[in-house]
Amino acid sequence: MTKKEARQLFLKKRQSLSAGEVFSLNQQLYNRFFAHFDLSFIKTFHIFLSIEEKKEPDTWSLLDRIRREFPHVRLVVPKMKPNNSLEHFYFEGLHQLRVNSWGIAEPQQGVPAEESKIDAVLVPLLACDKQGNRVGYGKGFYDQFLMHCRADCQKVGYSFFEPIDLIEDAEPWDVPLDGCITPNHIITF
Repeated sequence: MTKKEARQLFLKKRQSLSAGEVFSLNQQLYNRFFAHFDLSFIKTFHIFLSIEEKKEPDTWSLLDRIRREFPHVRLVVPKMKPNNSLEHFYFEGLHQLRVNSWGIAEPQQGVPAEESKIDAVLVPLLACDKQGNRVGYGKGFYDQFLMHCRADCQKVGYSFFEPIDLIEDAEPWDVPLDGCITPNHIITF
């Protein structure tokens, strides 16, 4: 399956989920994340802020619990720049966020976070394959960001759906995931 085909298929699959299905899948993801993802060695964790209207997997509840129960972890959230790149800020609270023109909450001010300090990234995606190649919305924001992360930075997808067999047109410069959390599995690539 090509990236374009996967993008179309999984956008459609996600939009067809009922509110009850989204709630159930989010509960399963949340439970699997905290049961299997080891935060004890993570000092700086980059987390995307999910868009409820797009039925993205909920990251707000993760952010809330990490802040409450893992005080040693510094959370980092992204802000989109016009050149399809991201800048990163330490999360200070909801007061620092504003919704941009695409409906994404992002920091308007705060302390910038260096990519070299990030130990793990929770990566948004529409689909991934069994080799860890991912398909996002197609603008390349996370592709550029992941290229600049340290080699030992954990890159973990967060998805309602299991990996497909193969993304046929993955490029050599695409940065594969190290793992993916789904409602039913923790997958290591």
